[in-house]
Amino acid sequence: MRSFTLELDALACLREGAGGGEVDLTSAATLAQLAGVDAVRLGVNPERYPVREEDVRDVRRAARRFELRMVPTESLLKVALETRPDRVLLAADGPDLLPSAAPLDLRSVHGLAPILRALTDAGMATSALVAPELESVKMAHGEGLTGVEFYTGRIVDLPQRERRAEFEKLGDAVRLAAKTRLSIGLVGNLGYRVLRDVLDAAPAVDHVVVGRAAIARSVLVGLDRALRDLRALLT
Repeated sequence: MRSFTLELDALACLREGAGGGEVDLTSAATLAQLAGVDAVRLGVNPERYPVREEDVRDVRRAARRFELRMVPTESLLKVALETRPDRVLLAADGPDLLPSAAPLDLRSVHGLAPILRALTDAGMATSALVAPELESVKMAHGEGLTGVEFYTGRIVDLPQRERRAEFEKLGDAVRLAAKTRLSIGLVGNLGYRVLRDVLDAAPAVDHVVVGRAAIARSVLVGLDRALRDLRALLT
């Protein structure tokens, strides 16, 4: 069965918007695991906003399996080495008004090799968030990454009739990643309405990452029900 990672950044945004400490990321991580989530993830950027370093440390202690998404910088490398996540995802900062992630262009990332070497030497599985293209897979494999996560945000935002060609590209990229024995994940605007279609186009993926959609639904039905409904879509 594919594994399921819950990204908690949307809760950190909610906390900052509420202007108080009513949102408890550690409790959310514990409840998510009880609902069957395989891992929880936080994304940290150079500004440490909305996710703070203490959030990373606290959720790391609460989670059986913890993943860290980070921009590949020396300052954030220190956060990863201190907290020892089970998986690190290297990503670029997104363009949204709310903090988010964007695919890395592995051809233009400066200083990637020493950061990747330090994470590897520390025994951390390290993936990169990339566009669903064959060239991205080749570059990730050449850099020595252990996995890739394909960014699906642009695909799922397209009108239904325009998705077919992009789904074909995604499927080709997933097949190549499987042949090169990279771990394969999907992330980016995935939710209850589109997840099944994306998985049908890329059945060989190992894990799926969902964040905002699950948090938004939990407002209506509770976190446990929201996560169990998502888990059912992964079978």
